[in-house]
Amino acid sequence: MINFFEFYNIPESFNPDEAAIKNKFYSLSKQYHPDFFANEDEAKQQEILEISTLNNKAYNTLSNPAKRLEYILKQHGLVNEGAKPQLPADFLMEMMDLNERLMEVDDAEELAKLRAEALAVEDDLNGQLSALTADYETLNDTAKESRLNQIADIYYRQKYLLRIKDSLNTFASRF
Repeated sequence: MINFFEFYNIPESFNPDEAAIKNKFYSLSKQYHPDFFANEDEAKQQEILEISTLNNKAYNTLSNPAKRLEYILKQHGLVNEGAKPQLPADFLMEMMDLNERLMEVDDAEELAKLRAEALAVEDDLNGQLSALTADYETLNDTAKESRLNQIADIYYRQKYLLRIKDSLNTFASRF
């Protein structure tokens, strides 16, 4: 599987040049548009279709910050389907506490407090993530590896928090 960053000839980055991604996408879209190859043999048409599909996947992934983050972590083997990450005990305790209180919530005011707590955790995680990804491309390989592990930790915390936010939304519909 070709690396999307290499395909677009840009450095791996959590904060790439958005204009460069868009320009590369449009350039490749024009160059490899299947309609331009309608008179070619089937093998050539298939090759063009594959390049065109790859271009669309690369653009959809690299132009979306959440997909891009997950993609980079997958490229480095830090996110795998069905993986059970080891989250820190203090974080898990905080989330379990929030979840238990959510199960017992009986009015909109209490629900609003819980939502505010969840948003505060989310803001904190987003702040940490911004700090960790800001200078990523300037790091050497050893520092990048260490940084990627920290980013993966935040990624898994965000995933966990997302489940709680979904529960908050489900409970909100009751009031």
